[in-house]
Amino acid sequence: MKSRMIKSCCLLGVLLMACTGTLMAQDEPTFSASASVDYFNKYVWRGMNLDNKSVLQYNMSGSAWGFTGAVWANMPLTDYTGYKAGEFNEIDYSLDYSKAIPNTDKVSFSLGIIHYTFPGTVDVDLTAGTVGVSATTEIYGGLSFNVPLNPSVTWYRDIDTIDGSYLALGVGHTFEKIGAWSDDEYISLDLSANFGVGGPAYNVGYWGVEEKTKFNDFTLNVGLPITLKHGVSITPSFHLSTILSGAIRDTYSYGEGDSANYWFGINFTKSF
Repeated sequence: MKSRMIKSCCLLGVLLMACTGTLMAQDEPTFSASASVDYFNKYVWRGMNLDNKSVLQYNMSGSAWGFTGAVWANMPLTDYTGYKAGEFNEIDYSLDYSKAIPNTDKVSFSLGIIHYTFPGTVDVDLTAGTVGVSATTEIYGGLSFNVPLNPSVTWYRDIDTIDGSYLALGVGHTFEKIGAWSDDEYISLDLSANFGVGGPAYNVGYWGVEEKTKFNDFTLNVGLPITLKHGVSITPSFHLSTILSGAIRDTYSYGEGDSANYWFGINFTKSF
């Protein structure tokens, strides 16, 4: 398992170098950074209700030459999941490279890697799913299109624990400045939707269902980003998610066993 992960990481590194070999010499560096904190009354990921109670989620990121490195963390505010309230139970590390495809302003690509860690969790046998996994790693590649509804497709491949694939198909649109009170202060409307498709090994690992490719989940997101001065933004949001596969619904055991979830949140971001 570890040798497979090392080989996949090396392959991703080669691809990144092949795509970016001359960019750092040609492009002027543009540095940016941001820090954010979210409050959600649930933590739902790819249709899985991982925490049915309130959580805080933190993110810090920095970008240059098209690369973005980030650290993301989840902190439960209750003991609902068995973790101690106020302590991190998930910390993820990611590196992404995104760039418009040369000679076009309509298509962009992304390549990256995400390492998920779950502090305080001990590895167990995965025959019934991923509960008890202390860490795993995914690589991904995606395309996004600068056309109406901004469609995107992103392929995620777990190269560590599950050795399975998940495909995210997304659409979305932002209505800019639906209300403004100055040039630098305004409110917008973000609408997006995502369909998730799980491969055979992914569905066995996360759901314990038969080895078949299935439409896993559908998620709808509505956000109202409020842009303020000095790089500050506040975004209240509403989300709903439901499991699409009947086989997965029959085995659903996350949260309180309800395969449809509704939750809200609010985000505070400072950009530098």
